[in-house]
Amino acid sequence: MHPLYQPVLDIIEKAARDIVMPYYQNLKSDQIDEKTPGDLVTVADKLSEEYIAGALSELLPETKIVGEEAFAADESVLDQLGDGQVCIIDPIDGTGNYAAGRGPFGIMIALVEQNETVAGWLYDPLTGRICHAEKNGGAFINGDRVTVPEDHPTKPVAALATGFMTPEERDTLLAAAQPFYEIVDIPRCAAEQYPRLVQGTNHLSVFKRTLPWDHASGVLFLNEAGGKCARWDGSDYRPADRRKGLLGASSPKLWDEAAERLGDIFKT
Repeated sequence: MHPLYQPVLDIIEKAARDIVMPYYQNLKSDQIDEKTPGDLVTVADKLSEEYIAGALSELLPETKIVGEEAFAADESVLDQLGDGQVCIIDPIDGTGNYAAGRGPFGIMIALVEQNETVAGWLYDPLTGRICHAEKNGGAFINGDRVTVPEDHPTKPVAALATGFMTPEERDTLLAAAQPFYEIVDIPRCAAEQYPRLVQGTNHLSVFKRTLPWDHASGVLFLNEAGGKCARWDGSDYRPADRRKGLLGASSPKLWDEAAERLGDIFKT
């Protein structure tokens, strides 16, 4: 595991214990705002990011800190991701679920060096599950190394994130996928979706919007567990890359099959 595994986990657990969980199912209507249509933010998101950013700055004083809510205020913060060492924070992933008083939701942190994710943390405050990955060092759940299952069903399970697709893209994707995959609902929480791919609950996921706080940690976690997550053209996901479209699968073989079957819809 990455040398910063425990210090960063301590920060995440304190944010969950002192901020995220006390507000869970206790939010008032004036503590929930809409950043853009359908994209919510709560007082807990803001306080969680404020605490995590401050704690990471003390832990890593030379490292740039980029958070989801900071991006909402100033989109130019993405320009910081391409150089040096950066910590990317998603203070509450799955805010829509969280604001509605249900799970899943999570806290995610990615450590990026020269636009490559080198470590990731995906934490579930409801269960205390911590998923972690280190570049070239493996994937772990609660400290135990994990790998994707070797066997997959004849009709793999696909969780397709269609919310940010055009109606035409959504209809075309579903029509192309249904003959080959069992289509299921997404959890609306990347901190849950990526573990489902690693554990074999789902076998395939498609994303259009690929903002780094939602995906940097999960992409590394899935790849280090032996699955594959990449752009539709097969290129690596890079946090500073503003392209859209991402395909994740529980094995490279499943990824190749899905790219062949579905890739023409999104490949740019």
